[in-house]
Amino acid sequence: MQLHTPIEIPASPTPISYTDKLMLLGSCFAENIGEKLTNDKFQVDINPFGILYNPLSLKSALTDLLERRIFTGKELFEHHGVYHSFAHHSRFSAVDAQECLSMINERMIRSAQWLRETDRLIITFGTAFVYHLKETGQVVSNCHKLPEKYFHRERMGVEKIVAEWQALIEKLRAENPKLKLLFTVSPIRHWKDGAHENQLSKATLLLAIDQLVKEFDFCSYFPAYEIVMDELRDYRFYAEDMIHPSGQTVNYIWQRFTETQLSKDSLSLMDEWEKLHKALQHRPFNPKSESYKNFLQQNLLKAEQLTKKYPTFALSTEVATIQEQLKLFEQL
Repeated sequence: MQLHTPIEIPASPTPISYTDKLMLLGSCFAENIGEKLTNDKFQVDINPFGILYNPLSLKSALTDLLERRIFTGKELFEHHGVYHSFAHHSRFSAVDAQECLSMINERMIRSAQWLRETDRLIITFGTAFVYHLKETGQVVSNCHKLPEKYFHRERMGVEKIVAEWQALIEKLRAENPKLKLLFTVSPIRHWKDGAHENQLSKATLLLAIDQLVKEFDFCSYFPAYEIVMDELRDYRFYAEDMIHPSGQTVNYIWQRFTETQLSKDSLSLMDEWEKLHKALQHRPFNPKSESYKNFLQQNLLKAEQLTKKYPTFALSTEVATIQEQLKLFEQL
């Protein structure tokens, strides 16, 4: 007896491998998947502007990266003793304006180069609603808790999103001809918009992505939204706020993502790394025993072999930690 409705997800014809460089931009979902990719030692850059939700803010961020834009103090504003950028998440905010600018521009320089070398750009749209600063008309990526009276709110239409992203995708490919894009829609409901408005917003995003995927054969879609809405159609898969997916849900989406979007070689390497990672978490009963020394030496050998076999697999930190443990062992 089958007690749920599984989503059929075709395997990617161009699966992701460990040799690929990845960049993820978008909502909290991009952060969740990006963190798992990072933990599994993929080459990843996650949200260089912080969490972004709407297609216009994401377009603006990618345009800034393409243009290697450098922000100035004139683009910051101060609110309650903290300096912010309307183009960035609050993780870049600081009580000192220069510190805020330094964080923004250091990340901009690094990520602008990464985008030009990226093999796969993973984009997560969260909402079709956009906030504009009334005074200038600027698209605001984060309101930073300013009063609503400063902003104008609108829901983008499908045609507007498609037109904006058609032009952007063409620029991205002109700068990086090997680039492929994978779109997702965040399963997190924007409940403050209202139940009906949230559904209209998600539908708008889905229709826009569908048009883009049909137009560009190097663009594809991963149904994270559908997995949560249909395959996991139960509140036990949500966090306590009944809005965000639970950790169990994120893990399940990650499982579906890996089995359909990653290459077989990558899955095999992930399995090797998982076994080594578990071994590295081991805490000995007797750190002075010869068996523990042999255990450390075996782990060091495995880590060095993995690095030699897969040069892009970054284990320098783990290797250094094991070597330090062996030095401490000799001193006991």
